Amino acid sequence: MNTNAKTSITVAVAQLNLTVGDLAGNADRIIDAVAQARAAGADLLLTPELALSGYPPEDLLLRPDFYRACARETRRIADAADELCVVLGHPAEEGRARFNTASVLRDGQVVAVYHKNLLPNYEVFDEERYFEAGVAPCVFELKGLRFGVNICADVWEPAPAAAARAAGAQVLLSLNASPYHMNKHAQRTQVLRDRVRETALPVLYCNMVGGQDELVFDGASFALDADGRLGYGAPSFEERIDILHFDGARWSSEVKATPRCLEAEVYEALKTGVRDYLGKNGFPGAIIGLSGGIDSALTLAIAVDALGADRVRAVMMASPYTAQMSLDDSREMVRRLGVRYDEIPIEPAMEVFDRMLAPQFAGLPADTTEENLQSRIRGMILMALSNKTGAIVLTTGNKSEMATGYATLYGDMAGGFAVLKDLYKTFVFRLSNWRNTVGPVIPQNIIDRPPSAELKPDQKDQDSLPPYEVLDAIIEAYMERDESPREIAAAGFPEAEVRRTVAMLKRNEYKRRQAPIGVRVTQRGFGKDWRYPITSRYQDEF
Repeated sequence: MNTNAKTSITVAVAQLNLTVGDLAGNADRIIDAVAQARAAGADLLLTPELALSGYPPEDLLLRPDFYRACARETRRIADAADELCVVLGHPAEEGRARFNTASVLRDGQVVAVYHKNLLPNYEVFDEERYFEAGVAPCVFELKGLRFGVNICADVWEPAPAAAARAAGAQVLLSLNASPYHMNKHAQRTQVLRDRVRETALPVLYCNMVGGQDELVFDGASFALDADGRLGYGAPSFEERIDILHFDGARWSSEVKATPRCLEAEVYEALKTGVRDYLGKNGFPGAIIGLSGGIDSALTLAIAVDALGADRVRAVMMASPYTAQMSLDDSREMVRRLGVRYDEIPIEPAMEVFDRMLAPQFAGLPADTTEENLQSRIRGMILMALSNKTGAIVLTTGNKSEMATGYATLYGDMAGGFAVLKDLYKTFVFRLSNWRNTVGPVIPQNIIDRPPSAELKPDQKDQDSLPPYEVLDAIIEAYMERDESPREIAAAGFPEAEVRRTVAMLKRNEYKRRQAPIGVRVTQRGFGKDWRYPITSRYQDEF
Protein backbone atom coordinates (compact mmCIF):
# COMPACT_ATOMS: atom_id res chain seq x y z
CA MET A 1 0.00 0.00 0.00
CA ASN A 2 1.30 3.42 -0.97
CA THR A 3 -0.34 5.62 1.64
CA ASN A 4 1.67 8.56 2.89
CA ALA A 5 2.62 7.89 6.51
CA LYS A 6 2.70 11.64 7.18
CA THR A 7 -0.88 12.11 6.01
CA SER A 8 -3.47 12.02 8.77
CA ILE A 9 -7.21 12.43 8.65
CA THR A 10 -10.00 12.57 11.21
CA VAL A 11 -13.18 10.66 10.41
CA ALA A 12 -16.58 10.75 12.12
CA VAL A 13 -18.73 7.61 12.02
CA ALA A 14 -22.46 8.32 12.21
CA GLN A 15 -24.00 5.16 13.70
CA LEU A 16 -27.53 6.55 13.44
CA ASN A 17 -31.04 5.32 14.22
CA LEU A 18 -33.09 6.50 11.26
CA THR A 19 -36.76 6.13 10.34
CA VAL A 20 -37.95 4.86 6.99
CA GLY A 21 -39.64 7.61 4.99
CA ASP A 22 -38.86 10.45 7.42
CA LEU A 23 -36.74 12.20 4.83
CA ALA A 24 -36.73 15.65 6.43
CA GLY A 25 -36.25 14.22 9.92
CA ASN A 26 -33.43 11.93 8.79
CA ALA A 27 -31.79 14.82 6.95
CA ASP A 28 -31.98 16.92 10.12
CA ARG A 29 -30.26 14.13 12.08
CA ILE A 30 -27.53 13.85 9.46
CA ILE A 31 -27.03 17.63 9.43
CA ASP A 32 -26.76 17.53 13.21
CA ALA A 33 -24.12 14.80 12.84
CA VAL A 34 -22.30 17.06 10.37
CA ALA A 35 -22.23 19.82 12.98
CA GLN A 36 -20.94 17.44 15.67
CA ALA A 37 -18.28 16.09 13.33
CA ARG A 38 -17.16 19.59 12.36
CA ALA A 39 -16.99 20.65 16.01
CA ALA A 40 -14.79 17.61 16.72
CA GLY A 41 -12.40 18.59 13.96
CA ALA A 42 -13.38 15.81 11.55
CA ASP A 43 -12.48 15.99 7.88
CA LEU A 44 -14.94 13.30 6.80
CA LEU A 45 -18.33 12.02 7.97
CA LEU A 46 -19.46 8.51 7.02
CA THR A 47 -23.18 7.61 7.18
CA PRO A 48 -24.93 4.22 6.87
CA GLU A 49 -26.44 2.75 3.71
CA LEU A 50 -29.63 4.57 2.60
CA ALA A 51 -29.30 6.79 5.65
CA LEU A 52 -31.49 9.48 4.13
CA SER A 53 -34.45 7.21 3.41
CA GLY A 54 -34.00 4.68 6.20
CA TYR A 55 -33.72 0.97 5.43
CA PRO A 56 -35.54 -0.83 3.91
CA PRO A 57 -37.90 1.62 2.18
CA GLU A 58 -39.55 -1.27 0.31
CA ASP A 59 -42.17 -0.13 -2.23
CA LEU A 60 -41.67 3.53 -1.40
CA LEU A 61 -38.81 3.01 -3.84
CA LEU A 62 -41.33 2.53 -6.65
CA ARG A 63 -42.68 6.08 -6.27
CA PRO A 64 -41.16 8.82 -8.46
CA ASP A 65 -42.07 11.50 -5.91
CA PHE A 66 -40.00 9.66 -3.30
CA TYR A 67 -36.85 10.15 -5.37
CA ARG A 68 -37.66 13.81 -5.93
CA ALA A 69 -37.99 14.31 -2.18
CA CYS A 70 -34.72 12.43 -1.58
CA ALA A 71 -32.97 14.68 -4.11
CA ARG A 72 -34.21 17.82 -2.31
CA GLU A 73 -32.95 16.59 1.06
CA THR A 74 -29.63 15.49 -0.44
CA ARG A 75 -29.10 19.05 -1.70
CA ARG A 76 -29.91 20.39 1.77
CA ILE A 77 -27.32 18.09 3.36
CA ALA A 78 -24.76 19.07 0.71
CA ASP A 79 -25.31 22.73 1.54
CA ALA A 80 -24.59 21.92 5.20
CA ALA A 81 -21.37 20.09 4.34
CA ASP A 82 -19.24 23.22 4.68
CA GLU A 83 -15.51 22.48 5.01
CA LEU A 84 -16.39 18.84 5.69
CA CYS A 85 -16.73 15.87 3.35
CA VAL A 86 -19.89 13.78 3.83
CA VAL A 87 -20.41 10.31 2.37
CA LEU A 88 -24.19 10.02 2.27
CA GLY A 89 -26.22 6.88 1.63
CA HIS A 90 -29.47 7.57 -0.26
CA PRO A 91 -31.71 6.35 -3.11
CA ALA A 92 -31.07 8.10 -6.41
CA GLU A 93 -32.76 8.29 -9.78
CA GLU A 94 -30.86 8.92 -12.99
CA GLY A 95 -33.24 9.07 -15.93
CA ARG A 96 -35.33 5.92 -15.63
CA ALA A 97 -32.68 4.05 -13.65
CA ARG A 98 -32.76 3.87 -9.86
CA PHE A 99 -29.81 3.12 -7.64
CA ASN A 100 -28.74 2.43 -4.07
CA THR A 101 -26.23 5.27 -3.94
CA ALA A 102 -23.46 6.82 -1.87
CA SER A 103 -22.77 10.44 -2.77
CA VAL A 104 -19.67 12.31 -1.66
CA LEU A 105 -20.78 15.83 -0.67
CA ARG A 106 -18.64 18.88 0.03
CA ASP A 107 -19.35 22.63 0.13
CA GLY A 108 -22.74 22.29 -1.53
CA GLN A 109 -21.51 20.03 -4.30
CA VAL A 110 -21.74 16.35 -5.16
CA VAL A 111 -18.10 15.58 -5.90
CA ALA A 112 -18.40 11.81 -6.49
CA VAL A 113 -21.12 9.17 -6.79
CA TYR A 114 -21.08 5.40 -6.24
CA HIS A 115 -23.89 3.02 -7.13
CA LYS A 116 -24.07 -0.26 -5.22
CA ASN A 117 -22.70 -3.04 -7.42
CA LEU A 118 -24.08 -6.17 -5.76
CA LEU A 119 -27.81 -6.12 -4.99
CA PRO A 120 -28.79 -8.77 -2.43
CA ASN A 121 -31.91 -10.75 -3.21
CA TYR A 122 -31.87 -13.34 -0.43
CA GLU A 123 -32.89 -13.65 3.24
CA VAL A 124 -34.72 -10.38 4.07
CA PHE A 125 -33.30 -8.48 1.10
CA ASP A 126 -35.18 -7.69 -2.10
CA GLU A 127 -33.04 -5.02 -3.76
CA GLU A 128 -33.27 -6.37 -7.31
CA ARG A 129 -36.96 -5.42 -7.17
CA TYR A 130 -36.04 -1.76 -6.81
CA PHE A 131 -32.55 -0.94 -8.03
CA GLU A 132 -30.23 -1.39 -10.94
CA ALA A 133 -26.71 -2.54 -10.19
CA GLY A 134 -23.84 -0.10 -10.51
CA VAL A 135 -20.84 -1.22 -12.53
CA ALA A 136 -18.07 1.27 -11.77
CA PRO A 137 -15.85 1.83 -8.73
CA CYS A 138 -15.75 5.19 -6.97
CA VAL A 139 -12.54 6.71 -5.59
CA PHE A 140 -12.25 10.25 -4.23
CA GLU A 141 -9.31 12.13 -2.73
CA LEU A 142 -9.25 13.98 0.56
CA LYS A 143 -6.14 15.39 2.26
CA GLY A 144 -3.88 13.38 0.02
CA LEU A 145 -5.62 10.05 0.64
CA ARG A 146 -7.72 8.19 -1.91
CA PHE A 147 -10.88 6.61 -0.53
CA GLY A 148 -12.84 3.84 -2.24
CA VAL A 149 -16.54 3.32 -1.51
CA ASN A 150 -18.52 0.08 -1.17
CA ILE A 151 -22.09 -0.42 0.04
CA CYS A 152 -23.02 -3.32 2.33
CA ALA A 153 -23.38 -6.46 0.17
CA ASP A 154 -20.50 -5.23 -2.00
CA VAL A 155 -18.01 -6.23 0.69
CA TRP A 156 -19.41 -9.76 1.00
CA GLU A 157 -17.81 -10.64 -2.34
CA PRO A 158 -14.23 -9.87 -3.47
CA ALA A 159 -14.88 -8.01 -6.75
CA PRO A 160 -16.10 -4.54 -5.65
CA ALA A 161 -13.28 -4.04 -3.13
CA ALA A 162 -10.75 -5.27 -5.67
CA ALA A 163 -12.16 -2.83 -8.23
CA ALA A 164 -11.77 0.03 -5.75
CA ARG A 165 -8.17 -0.97 -5.14
CA ALA A 166 -7.49 -1.19 -8.88
CA ALA A 167 -8.96 2.31 -9.30
CA GLY A 168 -6.38 3.66 -6.86
CA ALA A 169 -8.10 3.44 -3.48
CA GLN A 170 -5.86 3.46 -0.43
CA VAL A 171 -8.66 3.15 2.14
CA LEU A 172 -12.06 1.44 1.81
CA LEU A 173 -15.25 2.99 3.24
CA SER A 174 -18.25 0.68 3.66
CA LEU A 175 -21.77 2.04 4.22
CA ASN A 176 -24.12 -0.56 5.71
CA ALA A 177 -27.67 -1.33 6.73
CA SER A 178 -26.89 -4.83 7.92
CA PRO A 179 -29.71 -6.26 10.08
CA TYR A 180 -28.97 -8.22 13.20
CA HIS A 181 -29.25 -11.92 13.74
CA MET A 182 -27.40 -14.14 16.20
CA ASN A 183 -23.65 -14.25 15.55
CA LYS A 184 -23.93 -11.82 12.62
CA HIS A 185 -21.20 -9.46 13.81
CA ALA A 186 -18.60 -12.23 13.88
CA GLN A 187 -19.53 -13.05 10.28
CA ARG A 188 -19.18 -9.41 9.23
CA THR A 189 -15.79 -9.07 10.86
CA GLN A 190 -14.49 -12.19 9.16
CA VAL A 191 -15.80 -11.07 5.77
CA LEU A 192 -14.11 -7.69 6.12
CA ARG A 193 -10.86 -9.34 7.21
CA ASP A 194 -11.04 -11.40 4.02
CA ARG A 195 -11.38 -8.20 1.96
CA VAL A 196 -8.49 -6.61 3.84
CA ARG A 197 -6.30 -9.67 3.25
CA GLU A 198 -7.11 -9.68 -0.47
CA THR A 199 -6.64 -5.95 -1.08
CA ALA A 200 -4.32 -4.78 1.73
CA LEU A 201 -6.73 -1.86 2.18
CA PRO A 202 -7.64 -0.55 5.64
CA VAL A 203 -11.43 -0.49 5.95
CA LEU A 204 -14.01 1.52 7.90
CA TYR A 205 -17.41 -0.15 8.32
CA CYS A 206 -20.35 2.09 9.35
CA ASN A 207 -23.62 0.33 10.20
CA MET A 208 -27.12 1.56 10.95
CA VAL A 209 -28.72 1.03 14.37
CA GLY A 210 -32.35 0.75 15.49
CA GLY A 211 -35.58 -1.11 14.82
CA GLN A 212 -37.59 -1.10 11.59
CA ASP A 213 -40.66 -3.33 11.73
CA GLU A 214 -39.32 -6.91 12.08
CA LEU A 215 -35.70 -5.94 11.42
CA VAL A 216 -33.27 -4.65 14.02
CA PHE A 217 -29.94 -3.06 13.14
CA ASP A 218 -27.22 -3.44 15.72
CA GLY A 219 -24.65 -0.86 14.63
CA ALA A 220 -21.38 -2.33 15.94
CA SER A 221 -19.42 -0.25 13.41
CA PHE A 222 -15.69 -1.01 13.25
CA ALA A 223 -12.38 -0.28 11.50
CA LEU A 224 -9.60 -2.66 10.46
CA ASP A 225 -6.02 -1.80 9.57
CA ALA A 226 -4.33 -3.29 6.51
CA ASP A 227 -3.07 -6.20 8.65
CA GLY A 228 -6.56 -6.96 9.99
CA ARG A 229 -5.98 -5.34 13.38
CA LEU A 230 -9.10 -3.83 14.97
CA GLY A 231 -8.58 -0.10 15.42
CA TYR A 232 -12.14 0.84 16.38
CA GLY A 233 -15.22 -1.02 17.57
CA ALA A 234 -18.49 0.73 18.42
CA PRO A 235 -20.90 -0.66 21.00
CA SER A 236 -23.86 -2.50 19.52
CA PHE A 237 -27.41 -1.13 19.75
CA GLU A 238 -26.27 2.42 20.58
CA GLU A 239 -26.80 5.50 18.45
CA ARG A 240 -23.59 7.52 18.49
CA ILE A 241 -21.12 9.70 16.59
CA ASP A 242 -17.58 8.39 16.99
CA ILE A 243 -14.34 10.14 16.06
CA LEU A 244 -11.45 8.15 14.56
CA HIS A 245 -8.00 9.15 13.39
CA PHE A 246 -6.15 7.59 10.47
CA ASP A 247 -2.45 8.29 10.09
CA GLY A 248 -2.02 6.78 6.66
CA ALA A 249 -1.38 3.33 8.07
CA ARG A 250 -3.50 2.72 11.18
CA TRP A 251 -6.85 3.64 12.66
CA SER A 252 -6.88 4.92 16.22
CA SER A 253 -9.85 5.43 18.50
CA GLU A 254 -10.63 5.30 22.19
CA VAL A 255 -13.79 3.35 21.32
CA LYS A 256 -13.27 -0.41 21.42
CA ALA A 257 -16.37 -1.97 22.90
CA THR A 258 -16.29 -5.33 24.62
CA PRO A 259 -18.58 -7.75 22.77
CA ARG A 260 -21.74 -8.75 24.61
CA CYS A 261 -22.58 -12.36 25.37
CA LEU A 262 -25.20 -13.88 23.06
CA GLU A 263 -28.01 -13.58 25.60
CA ALA A 264 -27.26 -9.91 26.24
CA GLU A 265 -27.05 -9.26 22.50
CA VAL A 266 -30.42 -10.90 21.78
CA TYR A 267 -32.05 -9.13 24.72
CA GLU A 268 -30.84 -5.76 23.43
CA ALA A 269 -32.15 -6.62 19.97
CA LEU A 270 -35.60 -7.39 21.38
CA LYS A 271 -35.60 -4.23 23.51
CA THR A 272 -34.60 -2.14 20.51
CA GLY A 273 -37.29 -3.71 18.34
CA VAL A 274 -40.02 -3.01 20.91
CA ARG A 275 -38.83 0.52 21.72
CA ASP A 276 -38.56 1.63 18.11
CA TYR A 277 -41.74 -0.07 16.87
CA LEU A 278 -43.78 1.73 19.50
CA GLY A 279 -41.81 4.95 19.32
CA LYS A 280 -41.66 5.31 15.56
CA ASN A 281 -45.35 4.42 15.17
CA GLY A 282 -46.55 6.67 17.98
CA PHE A 283 -48.03 4.15 20.40
CA PRO A 284 -48.30 5.58 23.93
CA GLY A 285 -47.64 2.26 25.62
CA ALA A 286 -48.05 -1.51 25.64
CA ILE A 287 -50.55 -4.00 27.06
CA ILE A 288 -49.58 -7.60 27.82
CA GLY A 289 -51.78 -10.51 28.80
CA LEU A 290 -49.96 -12.04 31.75
CA SER A 291 -50.59 -15.76 32.31
CA GLY A 292 -48.10 -16.85 34.92
CA GLY A 293 -46.11 -18.59 32.18
CA ILE A 294 -42.58 -17.94 31.03
CA ASP A 295 -43.41 -16.42 27.61
CA SER A 296 -45.59 -13.64 28.96
CA ALA A 297 -43.15 -13.09 31.84
CA LEU A 298 -40.20 -12.58 29.50
CA THR A 299 -42.29 -10.37 27.21
CA LEU A 300 -43.24 -8.21 30.18
CA ALA A 301 -39.63 -7.89 31.32
CA ILE A 302 -38.47 -6.85 27.84
CA ALA A 303 -41.30 -4.34 27.48
CA VAL A 304 -40.53 -2.68 30.82
CA ASP A 305 -36.81 -2.55 30.06
CA ALA A 306 -37.54 -1.06 26.63
CA LEU A 307 -40.27 1.41 27.52
CA GLY A 308 -40.26 1.99 31.27
CA ALA A 309 -42.80 0.67 33.77
CA ASP A 310 -45.07 3.70 33.35
CA ARG A 311 -45.80 2.77 29.71
CA VAL A 312 -46.60 -0.91 30.31
CA ARG A 313 -49.79 -2.49 31.59
CA ALA A 314 -50.25 -6.16 32.50
CA VAL A 315 -53.61 -7.92 32.59
CA MET A 316 -54.25 -11.32 34.16
CA MET A 317 -57.42 -12.97 32.80
CA ALA A 318 -57.89 -16.05 34.94
CA SER A 319 -60.20 -18.91 34.02
CA PRO A 320 -61.37 -21.81 36.22
CA TYR A 321 -58.29 -23.69 34.95
CA THR A 322 -55.78 -21.04 36.02
CA ALA A 323 -53.63 -22.38 38.83
CA GLN A 324 -53.27 -20.36 42.01
CA MET A 325 -49.51 -20.38 41.51
CA SER A 326 -50.02 -18.61 38.17
CA LEU A 327 -51.88 -15.82 39.94
CA ASP A 328 -49.33 -15.66 42.73
CA ASP A 329 -46.35 -15.58 40.36
CA SER A 330 -47.94 -12.91 38.18
CA ARG A 331 -48.69 -10.72 41.17
CA GLU A 332 -45.13 -11.10 42.41
CA MET A 333 -43.64 -10.21 39.03
CA VAL A 334 -45.68 -7.04 38.58
CA ARG A 335 -44.77 -6.07 42.13
CA ARG A 336 -41.08 -6.37 41.25
CA LEU A 337 -41.48 -4.38 38.03
CA GLY A 338 -43.92 -1.76 39.29
CA VAL A 339 -46.31 -1.85 36.34
CA ARG A 340 -50.05 -1.30 36.35
CA TYR A 341 -51.76 -4.64 36.88
CA ASP A 342 -55.40 -5.64 36.50
CA GLU A 343 -57.20 -8.93 36.97
CA ILE A 344 -60.25 -9.59 34.77
CA PRO A 345 -61.68 -13.10 35.30
CA ILE A 346 -63.08 -14.61 32.11
CA GLU A 347 -65.41 -17.21 33.64
CA PRO A 348 -68.53 -14.99 33.20
CA ALA A 349 -67.77 -14.64 29.48
CA MET A 350 -67.11 -18.37 29.19
CA GLU A 351 -70.54 -19.09 30.67
CA VAL A 352 -72.25 -16.70 28.24
CA PHE A 353 -70.55 -18.32 25.25
CA ASP A 354 -71.45 -21.78 26.56
CA ARG A 355 -75.13 -20.78 26.72
CA MET A 356 -75.07 -19.07 23.34
CA LEU A 357 -73.46 -22.03 21.58
CA ALA A 358 -75.16 -24.87 23.47
CA PRO A 359 -77.84 -25.41 20.78
CA GLN A 360 -75.17 -25.51 18.06
CA PHE A 361 -72.90 -27.87 19.99
CA ALA A 362 -75.63 -30.19 21.27
CA GLY A 363 -74.51 -33.82 21.20
CA LEU A 364 -70.90 -32.93 20.40
CA PRO A 365 -68.04 -33.63 22.84
CA ALA A 366 -65.93 -30.83 24.30
CA ASP A 367 -62.63 -30.38 22.48
CA THR A 368 -60.17 -27.66 21.50
CA THR A 369 -63.11 -25.48 20.46
CA GLU A 370 -63.88 -24.69 24.09
CA GLU A 371 -60.18 -24.20 24.83
CA ASN A 372 -59.79 -21.76 21.96
CA LEU A 373 -62.83 -19.80 23.11
CA GLN A 374 -60.97 -18.99 26.33
CA SER A 375 -58.03 -17.66 24.36
CA ARG A 376 -60.31 -15.62 22.10
CA ILE A 377 -62.16 -14.12 25.04
CA ARG A 378 -58.80 -12.96 26.37
CA GLY A 379 -57.88 -11.60 22.96
CA MET A 380 -61.11 -9.59 22.80
CA ILE A 381 -60.47 -8.11 26.23
CA LEU A 382 -56.93 -7.07 25.38
CA MET A 383 -57.98 -5.55 22.05
CA ALA A 384 -60.81 -3.65 23.77
CA LEU A 385 -58.30 -2.16 26.21
CA SER A 386 -56.02 -1.35 23.29
CA ASN A 387 -58.83 0.40 21.38
CA LYS A 388 -59.81 2.40 24.43
CA THR A 389 -56.31 3.53 25.44
CA GLY A 390 -54.35 3.54 22.19
CA ALA A 391 -51.72 1.21 23.69
CA ILE A 392 -50.59 -1.70 21.53
CA VAL A 393 -51.06 -5.33 22.55
CA LEU A 394 -47.76 -7.21 22.63
CA THR A 395 -48.37 -10.88 21.92
CA THR A 396 -46.34 -13.48 23.77
CA GLY A 397 -46.03 -16.46 21.39
CA ASN A 398 -42.58 -17.88 20.59
CA LYS A 399 -41.05 -19.36 17.43
CA SER A 400 -41.76 -22.94 18.49
CA GLU A 401 -45.45 -22.11 18.74
CA MET A 402 -45.46 -20.16 15.48
CA ALA A 403 -43.89 -23.14 13.72
CA THR A 404 -46.31 -25.76 15.04
CA GLY A 405 -49.49 -23.71 15.23
CA TYR A 406 -49.61 -24.11 19.01
CA ALA A 407 -51.40 -20.78 19.24
CA THR A 408 -54.96 -19.57 18.70
CA LEU A 409 -55.92 -17.31 15.84
CA TYR A 410 -57.75 -14.23 17.16
CA GLY A 411 -56.82 -15.37 20.65
CA ASP A 412 -53.27 -15.34 21.99
CA MET A 413 -52.18 -14.34 18.47
CA ALA A 414 -54.31 -11.18 18.63
CA GLY A 415 -52.17 -8.07 18.93
CA GLY A 416 -49.89 -5.69 17.11
CA PHE A 417 -46.32 -6.85 17.76
CA ALA A 418 -44.91 -10.28 18.62
CA VAL A 419 -41.84 -9.77 20.80
CA LEU A 420 -40.71 -13.42 21.01
CA LYS A 421 -41.85 -14.47 17.53
CA ASP A 422 -38.34 -15.50 16.44
CA LEU A 423 -37.21 -17.01 19.75
CA TYR A 424 -37.35 -20.78 20.22
CA LYS A 425 -38.87 -21.97 23.48
CA THR A 426 -35.53 -23.36 24.63
CA PHE A 427 -33.99 -19.90 24.13
CA VAL A 428 -36.91 -18.31 26.00
CA PHE A 429 -35.79 -20.27 29.07
CA ARG A 430 -32.16 -19.40 28.43
CA LEU A 431 -32.91 -15.69 28.05
CA SER A 432 -35.15 -15.61 31.12
CA ASN A 433 -32.42 -17.11 33.26
CA TRP A 434 -29.94 -14.57 31.86
CA ARG A 435 -32.28 -11.65 32.58
CA ASN A 436 -32.51 -12.73 36.18
CA THR A 437 -28.72 -12.47 36.50
CA VAL A 438 -29.08 -8.76 35.71
CA GLY A 439 -31.88 -8.42 38.24
CA PRO A 440 -34.30 -11.10 39.53
CA VAL A 441 -37.52 -9.84 37.93
CA ILE A 442 -38.99 -13.19 36.81
CA PRO A 443 -40.02 -15.39 39.75
CA GLN A 444 -38.01 -18.61 39.63
CA ASN A 445 -41.16 -20.68 39.91
CA ILE A 446 -42.27 -19.39 36.48
CA ILE A 447 -39.01 -20.65 34.97
CA ASP A 448 -39.00 -23.99 36.78
CA ARG A 449 -42.59 -25.18 36.31
CA PRO A 450 -43.56 -27.22 33.19
CA PRO A 451 -45.11 -24.99 30.50
CA SER A 452 -48.90 -25.12 30.22
CA ALA A 453 -51.58 -23.23 28.31
CA GLU A 454 -53.95 -23.87 31.28
CA LEU A 455 -57.00 -24.30 29.06
CA LYS A 456 -58.09 -27.59 30.66
CA PRO A 457 -57.27 -29.50 33.87
CA ASP A 458 -53.64 -30.61 34.31
CA GLN A 459 -52.66 -29.51 30.79
CA LYS A 460 -49.00 -29.50 29.77
CA ASP A 461 -47.42 -28.33 26.48
CA GLN A 462 -45.71 -31.69 26.13
CA ASP A 463 -49.13 -33.37 25.91
CA SER A 464 -49.38 -31.95 22.37
CA LEU A 465 -45.78 -31.30 21.35
CA PRO A 466 -42.47 -33.19 21.34
CA PRO A 467 -40.00 -32.17 24.07
CA TYR A 468 -38.87 -28.63 23.27
CA GLU A 469 -35.21 -29.63 22.97
CA VAL A 470 -36.18 -32.05 20.19
CA LEU A 471 -38.85 -29.85 18.65
CA ASP A 472 -36.66 -26.77 18.38
CA ALA A 473 -33.75 -28.67 16.86
CA ILE A 474 -36.03 -30.18 14.20
CA ILE A 475 -37.59 -26.81 13.37
CA GLU A 476 -34.19 -25.15 13.12
CA ALA A 477 -32.87 -27.84 10.79
CA TYR A 478 -35.93 -27.82 8.52
CA MET A 479 -36.77 -24.13 8.57
CA GLU A 480 -33.42 -22.36 8.91
CA ARG A 481 -31.07 -24.82 7.17
CA ASP A 482 -33.53 -26.29 4.62
CA GLU A 483 -32.65 -29.85 5.59
CA SER A 484 -35.04 -32.55 4.42
CA PRO A 485 -36.90 -34.73 6.94
CA ARG A 486 -34.73 -37.65 5.80
CA GLU A 487 -31.55 -35.72 6.62
CA ILE A 488 -32.94 -34.63 9.99
CA ALA A 489 -33.88 -38.20 10.94
CA ALA A 490 -30.48 -39.43 9.77
CA ALA A 491 -28.90 -36.99 12.21
CA GLY A 492 -30.44 -38.97 15.05
CA PHE A 493 -33.87 -37.43 15.66
CA PRO A 494 -36.81 -39.83 16.06
CA GLU A 495 -38.47 -40.30 12.68
CA ALA A 496 -41.97 -40.09 14.17
CA GLU A 497 -41.18 -36.73 15.81
CA VAL A 498 -39.63 -35.40 12.59
CA ARG A 499 -42.70 -36.37 10.60
CA ARG A 500 -45.06 -34.88 13.18
CA THR A 501 -43.11 -31.61 13.51
CA VAL A 502 -42.77 -31.04 9.77
CA ALA A 503 -46.46 -31.82 9.25
CA MET A 504 -47.44 -29.27 11.91
CA LEU A 505 -45.11 -26.68 10.44
CA LYS A 506 -46.56 -27.06 6.94
CA ARG A 507 -50.17 -27.29 8.11
CA ASN A 508 -50.03 -23.99 10.00
CA GLU A 509 -48.73 -21.63 7.32
CA TYR A 510 -52.20 -20.03 7.19
CA LYS A 511 -51.88 -19.03 10.83
CA ARG A 512 -48.46 -17.49 10.40
CA ARG A 513 -49.74 -15.33 7.53
CA GLN A 514 -52.19 -13.78 10.01
CA ALA A 515 -49.74 -13.35 12.86
CA PRO A 516 -48.37 -9.95 13.88
CA ILE A 517 -44.82 -9.12 12.91
CA GLY A 518 -42.07 -9.59 15.46
CA VAL A 519 -38.37 -9.03 15.97
CA ARG A 520 -36.09 -11.20 13.83
CA VAL A 521 -33.08 -12.50 15.78
CA THR A 522 -32.26 -15.78 14.04
CA GLN A 523 -30.83 -16.24 10.57
CA ARG A 524 -34.30 -17.05 9.24
CA GLY A 525 -37.54 -15.92 10.80
CA PHE A 526 -41.21 -16.37 9.92
CA GLY A 527 -41.38 -13.07 8.06
CA LYS A 528 -39.60 -11.49 5.12
CA ASP A 529 -37.32 -14.47 4.62
CA TRP A 530 -39.98 -17.21 4.84
CA ARG A 531 -42.23 -17.24 1.77
CA TYR A 532 -43.98 -20.56 1.46
CA PRO A 533 -47.38 -21.15 -0.17
CA ILE A 534 -50.36 -21.85 2.05
CA THR A 535 -51.87 -24.13 -0.59
CA SER A 536 -49.26 -26.72 -1.52
CA ARG A 537 -49.12 -30.47 -2.11
CA TYR A 538 -45.35 -30.77 -2.12
CA GLN A 539 -44.12 -33.82 -0.23
CA ASP A 540 -40.65 -33.66 1.34
CA GLU A 541 -38.29 -36.54 0.75
CA PHE A 542 -38.11 -39.06 3.54
